[in-house]
Amino acid sequence: MGTKERKEREKEQRRQDILTAAKELFMIKGLSFTTMEDIAKKAELSQGTLYLYFKNKEDLYASLNLMTLQYIRDETEKVYINNKLGPVEKILKLKDVFYNTHIYDPLILRNILRLQLEDALLTLSSELLFQINKLTKDSMTLMAKIYEDGVRQGIFRKEKGIVIADGMWGMFIGIVLYEGAKSRINPKKDFLKSTFDAAFMNFYRGIKIIDGTGA
Repeated sequence: MGTKERKEREKEQRRQDILTAAKELFMIKGLSFTTMEDIAKKAELSQGTLYLYFKNKEDLYASLNLMTLQYIRDETEKVYINNKLGPVEKILKLKDVFYNTHIYDPLILRNILRLQLEDALLTLSSELLFQINKLTKDSMTLMAKIYEDGVRQGIFRKEKGIVIADGMWGMFIGIVLYEGAKSRINPKKDFLKSTFDAAFMNFYRGIKIIDGTGA
């Protein structure tokens, strides 16, 4: 390994160390109460070093969300390109993609929505903002295409695919946030999966044409 390659590898490792430290602190203290100084200490780096990799705390926070957005995009693509599945099976598989995303990283999933709702997006670098928008758009487009394939085959009602994709994702995020709030009151009870399964199946019945009549 040459000097250049070794330096690039060390740089990437340092970046990952920062992300790991930040994720642990965000989970314990939350975004508002975590400082760049806290993260630097956790990563055993100087605070100045952090700013070589990330513009600010929000930039770092959003970079963590990118990993979850990439996961959603990759898993959705796997469903879309699976030629062994028809539109119905693919739509039902999306339910698993959504829920598995929660399992993959439940905290960051909630934070994706918080990031998009707050003014934090306005503070991000243009490159990071581009990546977030692209991954989000890619995932929604793939979901929309799955639905539109079903429309063309006479399986689903004729609606705009992107509207259906937004509806499915919005439904899931809403249930995650609601059930998360309930679990903080009673941590012994977790109805997220059963609630989402029921909601998704009702959504599915609403988009599917029954016996070709649209009833």
